[in-house]
Amino acid sequence: MNDITADTPQPVALLEDDRLDALFEFLDSERVSEEALDLFGAHGLLTALAISTVSHDRDERHALIFDTTPEFDGDQQRQETLDALDALLSNAVDAFENGNIPDLPFDLEFEDSGEDNEEHPVRLWCAGFMEGVFLDEQAWFGAQEETAAELLLPFMTLSGLFDEEDPELAALGQQPSEATRLAGQLAELTLDLYLLQRAPVEKPAPSKAGKGTKNKSGGNNRGGRGPGKGR
Repeated sequence: MNDITADTPQPVALLEDDRLDALFEFLDSERVSEEALDLFGAHGLLTALAISTVSHDRDERHALIFDTTPEFDGDQQRQETLDALDALLSNAVDAFENGNIPDLPFDLEFEDSGEDNEEHPVRLWCAGFMEGVFLDEQAWFGAQEETAAELLLPFMTLSGLFDEEDPELAALGQQPSEATRLAGQLAELTLDLYLLQRAPVEKPAPSKAGKGTKNKSGGNNRGGRGPGKGR
């Protein structure tokens, strides 16, 4: 892995605008299942998979996004769509490796009117991201559970997936000003999570006890699928 510098992380687009637009249109079309993730959910899922230390093969990743096999309009559309999804994941990994953050392809502001906030792209992206976390909970929470849970709290709050079981969390995410504040943290938190997952755990310093001296020593989350595309 490349050295991570102390420089301010720079936002990096994970896909070119034209490929992003084509992917948006396809995932929002009748050619994919009602249960398929839309562009924002797919972007969030693949960002999470770029962070995870568990590998998922190409077919598995695509199945998570599409739910069932899409009706592609020929081999060219199939190849271009699948290649775009693979590039998004690869570019996310490259961004993190270079100490940068993903440029999230949507407005982070929540409207005070409350209209359309339930289907806000931030919520769909966070739901997709959390689906990636649910896939490999042991890897995400195993070694440093408390820190991981703290970093993931904004994603959980904005995803809406925990609203029923945690009304307090739901109320927090429904406040437009608070939701906007949390959304503004997401990109940098992805890099924090990447470093948490990838950085080696520090080993304890060796004992300085002299010869003949005995050392005295003592010897969350539930899975779920994010929402499909809105109709």
